[in-house]
Amino acid sequence: MSRALEVVATGPLALVQDLGRPGHAHLGVPPSGALDVPALRLANRLVGNPEGAAGIEALLGGLTVTARASCTVAVTGPPVAVAVDGRPAGSHVPVHLAAGQTLTIGRPDTGLRCYLAVSGGIDVEPELGSRSRDVLSEIGPPPLEPGDVMPLGAPAGIPDGADTVTAPPNPPALVVPVVLGPRDDWFGDAAHQLSVPWTVTSESNRVGLRLDGPALRRTGAREGEELPSEGVITGAIQVPPNGLPVVFLADHPTTGGYPVIAVVVPRALPALAQARPGTTIRFRPYA
Repeated sequence: MSRALEVVATGPLALVQDLGRPGHAHLGVPPSGALDVPALRLANRLVGNPEGAAGIEALLGGLTVTARASCTVAVTGPPVAVAVDGRPAGSHVPVHLAAGQTLTIGRPDTGLRCYLAVSGGIDVEPELGSRSRDVLSEIGPPPLEPGDVMPLGAPAGIPDGADTVTAPPNPPALVVPVVLGPRDDWFGDAAHQLSVPWTVTSESNRVGLRLDGPALRRTGAREGEELPSEGVITGAIQVPPNGLPVVFLADHPTTGGYPVIAVVVPRALPALAQARPGTTIRFRPYA
């Protein structure tokens, strides 16, 4: 029997993701890849894969899959209930599935995105060197649907075998370090304006976190001024005309015409990937 997983249920959104396709911004293609990179890397280590193997990113859990062959799986991200044929199995540990067994991921109480890794990795056809789904450019395998059969590669190593790994916390409030610029001079006292509490809105997605709060004010000299499009990177905090910032995540556009007031320090991005609507964010200049 060929090695594969059959998708039974997907929850709100389930996507194939690896570590992305950086280096194609000149083609207008975002880096994409797992939003919570440490979670995917950990899941792959637990099942014996290289850290960059493709897995499944499940928004708010709800993913159910049936193994068509013997395999090892692991679920990481926020703490979440995991069951095999209805029996509790646990997250953040390697779990064996025999052919025909079904794994179900519940809905996490905190955080947004769970990651499922399978020994051998999800072996769909890569595009531009990656198996990741890019929701902006619509590159990569489409969102999973019930009935999809996902081929698996050959197992590459021995599962990590850790007895337990503590899931990271997903607090209701985050302090996020940023580097000011390149257009912080467009705003009066940019550090102070950014330091107020911001609330993650329900309009956020893999392209970016949309925030609500007191509108950021441009300096008088910049009022109504237009900015030629320029390159933007993951973590850039762009400020559209309404003054409400957007934090670009992995599927962001590669250029933008609104000023970028600051850029999130890369180590803070995984926490933003797990920030639910309603989460409070405070930005602090990185020293």
